[in-house]
Amino acid sequence: MKAFSGHFREVLRSDVALLDTIMRYIVKRKGKQMRPLFVFLTARLHGGCSEKTYTAASLIELLHTATLVHDDVVDESDKRRGFFSIQALWKKKVAVLVGDYLLSKGLLTAVDAEAFDLLKLTSRAVREMSEGELLQLEKARRLDITEDVYFEIIRRKTASLIAACCACGAASAGASKDKIDAMWRFGEKTGLAFQIKDDLLDLGDGKRTGKPTGQDIREKKLTLPLIFTLQTADMATRNRLLRLVKRAPKDPDAVREVMDAVLNGPGIEYAREKMRVLRNEAVAMLNGFEDEESKRALIDMLDFTIERNR
Repeated sequence: MKAFSGHFREVLRSDVALLDTIMRYIVKRKGKQMRPLFVFLTARLHGGCSEKTYTAASLIELLHTATLVHDDVVDESDKRRGFFSIQALWKKKVAVLVGDYLLSKGLLTAVDAEAFDLLKLTSRAVREMSEGELLQLEKARRLDITEDVYFEIIRRKTASLIAACCACGAASAGASKDKIDAMWRFGEKTGLAFQIKDDLLDLGDGKRTGKPTGQDIREKKLTLPLIFTLQTADMATRNRLLRLVKRAPKDPDAVREVMDAVLNGPGIEYAREKMRVLRNEAVAMLNGFEDEESKRALIDMLDFTIERNR
């Protein structure tokens, strides 16, 4: 990861002064870098890291950063991980162009290395992420998200990129197609568990930096704890909660009442149990691998995603 940091800084370098300033700002405020870690750990599991692994990690991190920059524009967020967002500092037009630049830089990184297999895997993830976001927007308008639809949304929106991390890591180490497909499925389960943890954090389960609790409700997102609360409530309570969710974007009291209903109901523990099941299913998929050290590190990383407090 130390070597990757230098590699990533070089990839981001630009001869346009404004871009270079913004890229340095992004590098200084990078997050936990979980996605590159998944790339390196899955590469190690399949024989070891190579120059192609660095290309894969850079491609993934560039695509992920591009989506964050664009998300902040869509959500009109002034903060990201406790710091000012790109759109807050340089306005929306610059932020959109920076997101486009990061996306194109990621694609060119793979093309220049002739890593077309990585490009295919990440392009699949980008397509699914876009579909997931649009599906969520469609359902948020009607507030008719079932548990099955919820899992389909987060499979595309969140899990697909972590799936691409694990598949790209395996591909960079020369793994067979079957192993690459297996790593995609492992990453998908990890990503589903990761998103459920995000749902729980937004309801106050831990301390979340840069995003206040209740934001999902304010944005009328039906997350798993809320969906299960609605499923198990009587008709009158369910209808009242749905009316409150509709008012939530402009009514802090409505947000608080919905949060209290979820926190005092069965939804939190139900979501935790679903998360634990996904974690165990993902771990079971590693049983056939012999590299105990790499396998243990990957399981530790998986556990970190569901035990983190922000």
